[in-house]
Amino acid sequence: MNIRILQLAVAGALTAACLAPLAVGQETPPAEGRGGGRGRPAGPPPGPTPRLAVDPNLGVNSGKPDLGGKGMWQVPYVTNMQKKTGGVTVEQEPPFTPTGKAFYDNNQTTLSKDDPEGKCLPPGVPRMMYTPYPAEILQLPNRIVFIYEGGAHVWRNIWMDGREHSKDPNPTYLGESIGHWEGDTLVVDVIGFNDRTWLDFGGHGHGEKLHVIEKYSRPDSNTLHYEATIEDPDYYTKAWTVPMNIRWAPGQELYEYICQENNRDQQHLVGAGK
Repeated sequence: MNIRILQLAVAGALTAACLAPLAVGQETPPAEGRGGGRGRPAGPPPGPTPRLAVDPNLGVNSGKPDLGGKGMWQVPYVTNMQKKTGGVTVEQEPPFTPTGKAFYDNNQTTLSKDDPEGKCLPPGVPRMMYTPYPAEILQLPNRIVFIYEGGAHVWRNIWMDGREHSKDPNPTYLGESIGHWEGDTLVVDVIGFNDRTWLDFGGHGHGEKLHVIEKYSRPDSNTLHYEATIEDPDYYTKAWTVPMNIRWAPGQELYEYICQENNRDQQHLVGAGK
């Protein structure tokens, strides 16, 4: 059983005392060992923001902050977007519509037992940045590529070639991502989602009208600052934004990780009222 499935099993099956480390609104505490929410020893003190060379062969990324390098980003385990995020405390009530509120309340009551990620399905956006497995960022002349160790071990293209969104994109788990630089901040506009993911483990929902604006910046060598602004008129009455910080693990590499849609333990999970 992989770590993510084990977390879900704990959330659905153990007692309240055992649930404490994974309570909604908390992050998995760091531990010695391998990356993301799994933790790792502290690295060197932060230095200045690394930058790519000014080189026409790098296209739109010429001279921009280097969002990658020899290492990986330790994506934290953010269980509930409205409670707490990586290194940034957030206490906000999302602007729910009745549909959004009912969906969230049901998932809270049932301890997120129907979480699609528990079936090894892709986490979606922004949840790819809330699932505690490391990620790498590759900057190519006409796009930026995210490679994720966990969350179904997927990759994601951020197109930077000046294209516009498709008129009617085919709904997918990660949507259609088009990016551009605003100074030293990477801004990514994402549409074209299916409705088969949750925004987080806590159970915030969305439909196919979901629109996400992501902002990535690297204020120093050790930190990736990430903000996600959520819009979905079926689930939220207005846009709302969640910030977080992600730590850098220099010299580290991603592991092979396999998760298939064959989790047979989820059927044994029960909610609080069952």
